Amino acid sequence: MNAVAKVDQDNVDAAPLAAVPLPAAPTAAEPARKRRPLRLLLMVSLPLALAAGGSYVWITGGRYQETENANVRQSKVSIASDAEGRIIEVDIAENKPVKRGEVLFRIDPEPYRIALAQADAAVAAARLGVEQLRASYSQAVAQERMAAGEVEYLQTQFDRQTELARKGINTKSSLDEASHDLAKAKDQQLAAIQGIASARAAIGGDPDIATDKHPSVMAAQAARDKAAWILAQTTVTAPADGVISQSTAFKAGQYVTSGTPLFSLVENRDTWVEANFKETQLTNMMAGQLAEIVLDTYPEHPFKAVVESIGAGTGSEFSLLPAQNATGNWVKVTQRIPVRLKVEGTDPAIDLRTGMSASVSIDTGVSRGLASLFGSAHAGQ
Repeated sequence: MNAVAKVDQDNVDAAPLAAVPLPAAPTAAEPARKRRPLRLLLMVSLPLALAAGGSYVWITGGRYQETENANVRQSKVSIASDAEGRIIEVDIAENKPVKRGEVLFRIDPEPYRIALAQADAAVAAARLGVEQLRASYSQAVAQERMAAGEVEYLQTQFDRQTELARKGINTKSSLDEASHDLAKAKDQQLAAIQGIASARAAIGGDPDIATDKHPSVMAAQAARDKAAWILAQTTVTAPADGVISQSTAFKAGQYVTSGTPLFSLVENRDTWVEANFKETQLTNMMAGQLAEIVLDTYPEHPFKAVVESIGAGTGSEFSLLPAQNATGNWVKVTQRIPVRLKVEGTDPAIDLRTGMSASVSIDTGVSRGLASLFGSAHAGQ
């Protein structure tokens, strides 16, 4: 009985082993082998396409040089008075537009009117002085003529006394007296000649000179013109069209001195853009090239511009403290050079204000080309 049970148990244990099927051979091995060349092709062609596209962009690029380091610039004039005095009238206000020749303010003109009257009197006195000098010259000429006649008369008397003394008719004392009178007359004639020279020099070397051509009259006239000019400067006008700025503290009643800046005038009709390009961007840049300007204030209104000039040096060269590169800790930094662009065809409805930020794109007309690509690759090696 135990033997039969053992046999049955062995049959039960062996039955499941006989029922387990053998694993079948994989049927997808051959399609996997077919996908491997396609995957390899994709892995190779994609980088090649990216490299080709990047090379094309590099070769055809570089024509347009761009920078966001740009600002609108307008001329700023410091308004000052050439005459000093107290302000009696102010015709300006902060941010007020003005036209060329429009009155800005007036200084009390009364002291300068008095100075002009004094200058007119000085001119009249100088002209009178010239007439007196001309009369003095005529008097000196007359005195010389009288002295010459006196010498001629006394010379005759001396010759007569000499002849009489030779014949023994006249005494020696009479001859000495005649000789003394003749010598005295000659000295007087010489003094009269010197008087003529002095009078001629005083009248300018020309007795017939016009009164207003005399140096003293010309000096007085110049002083008078200066007094009139200073009087005219008491009325200060705008030197150009523009907008008044920094005039909040400027009020009537202030006392101003000559040459002291009082406020500013921004000439909004003279507008340009100053763009600071990297030195590596200036290789093919030159004056006359076309450009496009986009202001941050008006991004939807691009402006046309022309390169007017390129700066003479980098910004660091004109700074108050230029960099000293002759030190041991020198580090090469790409410098920027200002480029001036003339704005063309601005819209009158758009206000351009100095200091506005802008983006600039300049068409240099020159792309990098294959040589630059090969050159860059060689430089990288």
